[in-house]
Formats: sequence, C-alpha cells, structure tokens
Amino acid sequence: MATAVTTCQSSSFWASVREALRGSHQDYTTGSLTRAIFLLAVPMVLEMLMESLFAIVDVFWVARLGAESVATMGLVEALLTVMYAVGMGVGLSATAMVARRVGEKDRDGAAVAGVQAITLGLLVGLSMGAPCLYFAPHLLRLMGASPSVLAVGASYARIALGGCGVVLLLFLNNAVFRGAGDAAVAMRVLWLSNSINLLLDPCLIFGLGPFPRLGVTGAAVATLTGRSMGVVYQFCRLSRGGKHIRILARQVRIQAEVMMQAFNGAGDTLTPTIVNFFGFIVLEIPLAYALAIPLGMHSNGVYWAITVSESAIAVAMVLLFRRGRSKEKKI
Repeated sequence: MATAVTTCQSSSFWASVREALRGSHQDYTTGSLTRAIFLLAVPMVLEMLMESLFAIVDVFWVARLGAESVATMGLVEALLTVMYAVGMGVGLSATAMVARRVGEKDRDGAAVAGVQAITLGLLVGLSMGAPCLYFAPHLLRLMGASPSVLAVGASYARIALGGCGVVLLLFLNNAVFRGAGDAAVAMRVLWLSNSINLLLDPCLIFGLGPFPRLGVTGAAVATLTGRSMGVVYQFCRLSRGGKHIRILARQVRIQAEVMMQAFNGAGDTLTPTIVNFFGFIVLEIPLAYALAIPLGMHSNGVYWAITVSESAIAVAMVLLFRRGRSKEKKI
C-alpha cells in the first residue's frame, strides 16, 4: 500500500515538473497555492541558472587567453552589478504590477503595465549604456586596471557596458512574463540566449571558420548577440501573445504616472532598502576591509564578510517579517 502511494506521489511530482517546463495554462489565482508556487518556481530556478551560465561560459573560453583577459571580465562584471541591481529592482516591481492586473482579470491593464516597465527600463538602459561607450576604459582605470588590462579589455568593456540596455530589456521582459504567469517563456528566452552565446563564444574569441579572431572582445560580442536575440524573441512572444499576456499596438503608450509607480509596485520597498543598506554598505564593506587588510585574511576575509553580511540580512528580514505578520494578525 505504501509503495503504491509513493509511486503515485512520484508520478504526480514528475507530471508537475513537465507541466512547469511546458508552461501551465491554469489560472494561478484559483486552485492549490502550493501547486501554483511549484509550477512557477521550477522554470524560474532554471531561468536563474541560465542567467549565471553567461559568465561561466565566457570565463571558460576567455581563461585560455591569459590573465589580463580574465581580469577584464572580472572588473566589467563588477561594474555590471550596478546595472543588474537596477534591472532586478524595476523587474520585481514590474512583476508585481503585471501580476496584480492579471489577478484582477484585467489583461489590458497588465499589458499597459508591462509596456510602462519596459519603456522605463529602455530609458534607464540608454542613459547608462550610452556614456559607457566612451567612458568604459576610464571606468576600468578607476577600478584599478593595469595598462596591460586596459590594452586588452577596452573594447570588451565598451561593448559589455554600452549594451547594458539589452540586458535590462532581457530582465524586464522576463519580469513581465513571470508576472503574467508565463515563467516557462522566460526560461526559454534564457535557453535561446545561452545557446547562441555558447556557439558564438569560441568562434569569435579564437576566430574559428569564417569568424574573425576578436579575443576577449569576442566574448562580449557573443554575449550581446545572444541576449539581443533573446530580446527579439521576447518581443515576438509579447506581440503574438503568451498563455496569459499579449501586448497589442493600441496598448503601446506611455503613461508617465503605472511608469513612476513601477518603483513602488512591490509594496513595502522601504524596509528592504534599509536592511540592504545596513547589510551591504554599513556592515559588509567595512568588515571586508578589516578582515582582508588589517587582519591579513586577504581574499578569505572578503568571503567571510560576504557570508556574515548575507546571513545578517537574512536574519533581519525574517525577524521583520514575523513582526509584520504579528501586527497584521492584531489588526
């Protein structure tokens, strides 16, 4: 009897995994909440794995070019972290606002909200990326890049940083899909982008076949091409319509006011801002310096500082959440 129950549960689990990968047609506002979370979580986890694969694939090939090329990638990735923060922040808000409209069965409102978030991301991306086309080498120099790293990596930095608008669009379009319940589409976008990057990386870095040998710059071109094709696929899906959202031509209009609210769409944004400020700025940076240099722990000190600060942020958020939940119960 127990074996039969276990087999049934296992079969149900894998059936849910397959449904999550295909993309569920169900209305997530009805039915089992646990099942809805599972169906959305599986493709989102795989999507995040695919996002991290960009840098892993690039480093795998670029490491064969020498230390200067790897150093270039490390410095540029540190600068791109600022852009990732913007993309994730606006993306979370876009997800919340689109999800709210979809939950209200207001598909037109969901599409308009998605357009505002995408427009905002495009404006921010252009304002950040355009100056980097000129200032990228200067930013590397400020980060402590040596003359040899600058000679190798200036073009790489210009392409990687100048194309940050594409990365923002990739983040935001996927945020719209996730908010609409089409997390499987967001996952497939990253599959496509990574596949193109995986194929182009060695060709453009080492000049295989008809491709020019671009060195470390080839990694930036390959990644930008892969992400750009992902954005094209996103817009095609948004215009044709996914399972839960479709953007029509009449919905493509700018509303300066669903755009300003994109920053507040997730609700309480002040609390996590304060927690992250104290966790990363007040705690992590001074602790990393103290452990790495005065105490002589070097890179190990930095890793310990990251661990301590991330743990402190997690504990603080749990305590604040429990406090908020208790207040809600009293109300």
